[in-house]
Amino acid sequence: MKTLADNFLDTTGVKAFDLNHRKIINNNIGKYDIAVKRGLSRLDNLEHVKKKAHVIKWKVIENLDKYLPEFEANFMKRGGKVIWANNSQEANQAILEITKKANAKTVIKSKSMVTEEIHLNEFLENHKIESLESDLGEYIVQLLGQKPYHIVTPAMHLSKDDIAKLFNQKFGTPIDATPQQLTLKARELLRDKYLSADVGITGANFLIADTGGVCITENEGNARLTTTFPKIHIAIVGIEKIIPTTADLDLFWPMLATHGTGQNLTVYNTICNGPRQANETDGPEEMYVILLDNGRSDLLAQKDQRQGLYCIRCGACLNACPIYKNIGGHSYETTYSGPIGSIITPHLKGIDNFKHLSYASSLCGKCSEVCPVKIDIHKMLLLNRRDAVKKNFTSHTEKIGWYVASKALNNRKWMDYFSGKTKNFFIKYLFKKTWGKKRSLPKIADKSFSKQWKEGK
Repeated sequence: MKTLADNFLDTTGVKAFDLNHRKIINNNIGKYDIAVKRGLSRLDNLEHVKKKAHVIKWKVIENLDKYLPEFEANFMKRGGKVIWANNSQEANQAILEITKKANAKTVIKSKSMVTEEIHLNEFLENHKIESLESDLGEYIVQLLGQKPYHIVTPAMHLSKDDIAKLFNQKFGTPIDATPQQLTLKARELLRDKYLSADVGITGANFLIADTGGVCITENEGNARLTTTFPKIHIAIVGIEKIIPTTADLDLFWPMLATHGTGQNLTVYNTICNGPRQANETDGPEEMYVILLDNGRSDLLAQKDQRQGLYCIRCGACLNACPIYKNIGGHSYETTYSGPIGSIITPHLKGIDNFKHLSYASSLCGKCSEVCPVKIDIHKMLLLNRRDAVKKNFTSHTEKIGWYVASKALNNRKWMDYFSGKTKNFFIKYLFKKTWGKKRSLPKIADKSFSKQWKEGK
């Protein structure tokens, strides 16, 4: 039976050599790189700002037991309701109960990685509730029956021609439709859905502890429509998304926008503080926040690795990663792909099944360099590898191989005893499949440096 690691190797072996895929990804990421570089140039003392963001997230994660109840109390003061969910099953069940109580048949969603994490769309559809994505990228991948490819840009792997072909098949638009025409068609299809939806579901970029605010940042306005027209608004958010005060948004919103897309600030930035009040003209009649754990407490318990919870989901590490740019987002078979996904997924979904992701790295350190909250990502990858070994999740063959190698490498006589010819023989037949399938294996000199030194060469 194939494991997830086997599937990963098979998929990446094909994807890395798909030249059309690499062309699309490198073109799209290249545009982001230019925009982000321009955006970062506008920030004074970037390193100081990143350190400040790191300290704030450190403070929050070390004191979640204080900030989460504070948020809950302040949110409930304005009539909001808070639900704590230990896992995806509890979160989905809570949403189902809310929708059933309201006799809801349709749900409109704005972009949310957490709802992808708990597979909410599939869950609702299994219970005969229509769930429609309103973010254009999410809408496109939903039409294709796919998962988001990238944390920020769900349809990054598709070209304009791919999307035009999809819309032509689904809606009869011209096969040579322009991006503007495709966007207008999507707007036409989605506008009525906001008015008819019974429930609006969003994620949140940040939760503000001192005011009970739910912060959503976006570029299309779909989240505002999702939170305004339906009578019920449900925000499902990971417990790590807390920030202490509203003033901290001055730091985090620009940093998220600049590192994600290169913008000074995204187009729409909204703070929801609960259901519609008596003196307000719009907004939902009921608002719920579901605080999701789903393995985050397991990561929090890892003192050396809880940095992974600092992530603000900007996607910068994905765009910087040479591995991601070659194998793409779907190869990871996880909600969170790229470097950040590789360090948090083993803790959220089990290191036994996802330890291979921490090895899918060149350890070049570029991910750590670009992170706006200074997560030491490449170090976290090494710590995950350490844990996989400590927990005995390595194969018997690998253990024997490393035991023999460590003995030999730590013994100069052993290294000198075997000739270069013998060493090359072992390399060829022991590592040909694992290392030599797509690369040339190294050739060891016939005589070691030690022997050549003694011979005066």
